[in-house]
Amino acid sequence: MKEATKRSIVRWIHVVFSIPILGYIYSPFENLPQYAPRVRFVIVPLMVLSGLWMWKGHVLRRLISGKPAMNTRQASEGRRSNESVGTY
Repeated sequence: MKEATKRSIVRWIHVVFSIPILGYIYSPFENLPQYAPRVRFVIVPLMVLSGLWMWKGHVLRRLISGKPAMNTRQASEGRRSNESVGTY
């Protein structure tokens, strides 16, 4: 599956699960006990997880794959050592 397709799926999950939150906010006060457990324990955690996945999913995928991340200091030191090769 392409990365663009995955991003689109996660985006749509995020949008679809935001609809019940709007119903929870704008429903009459006497209907709130019907919505409250579902929204608190299912909808909001799914919204948070999908939002975090859209924001920092690339970091989690890197951690799962086991590839070490190069920070800027390591990258610049690597560039300097590569530049000095063959200059003596």
